[in-house]
Amino acid sequence: MTSQGNQLRYRSVGLTHVGKKRPHNEDAFLNNDDIFLYLVADGMGGHAAGEVASHEAVDTIFGMVKRGVGSLPPLGDGRDPAAVHAVSRLMESAVQAATYMVHSMAQLDATKSGMGTTMSALLLHDGFAVTGQVGDSRIYLVRHGEAHQLTEDHTYVNWQVRAGMITEAEAALSPKRNVITRSVGNHEYVEVDVRVVPLYAGDRMLVCSDGLHGYLRDGDIEPIVALGIAEAAARLIDLANNRGGKDNITVVLVEVEAEV
Repeated sequence: MTSQGNQLRYRSVGLTHVGKKRPHNEDAFLNNDDIFLYLVADGMGGHAAGEVASHEAVDTIFGMVKRGVGSLPPLGDGRDPAAVHAVSRLMESAVQAATYMVHSMAQLDATKSGMGTTMSALLLHDGFAVTGQVGDSRIYLVRHGEAHQLTEDHTYVNWQVRAGMITEAEAALSPKRNVITRSVGNHEYVEVDVRVVPLYAGDRMLVCSDGLHGYLRDGDIEPIVALGIAEAAARLIDLANNRGGKDNITVVLVEVEAEV
């Protein structure tokens, strides 16, 4: 893996916890250091259908990316539009395939009607992070001691904030703050937000469900991630549980290091 001429290596850890309130865990995740694909999905739907949706989405995206990643062109300095389009297209196509699969399963089984899942997908390729986003799980980049949210929440209250209808403070208290406006599986097609971001040695990536980020406060992520990814993952799970644990909690952490 190269980034602006620098050799990089990636290592990851993933953890999930049912939390303190839910009877079972409808989150699913993947941290695969062979193809450098990292996924977090937060399922929804009755009769454990959310669990089916999240796992099916993860499996489908993994299968598509595994088949396609070997033929991706190098990104070089990230200025070749054809190369950027190719990696973006693979990410978008994989998430769209998951959408079609989950929707089809729900159509065939009445007990799974309406099931869906969020998806925050991260593919590391040639020194760049390629993100695919649907729903309100999140991807953060921690660089030089500062955490940056790379993804946008597809929620009703976030739409209201962006439209200037309510403030961030009002959004945090809104009874509709968990209403999502996009999901994988509710329809045959979903709009996928895709970004391509350069990586550097020392970066850390956090992919998580809202069972974690719903409890995060400003300044929480940076000192915990600085402990190292294995300890940080456990600490983040504990933080969410200690602050209420009302939802399933899933964390995938990736560290970017210089190859020696």
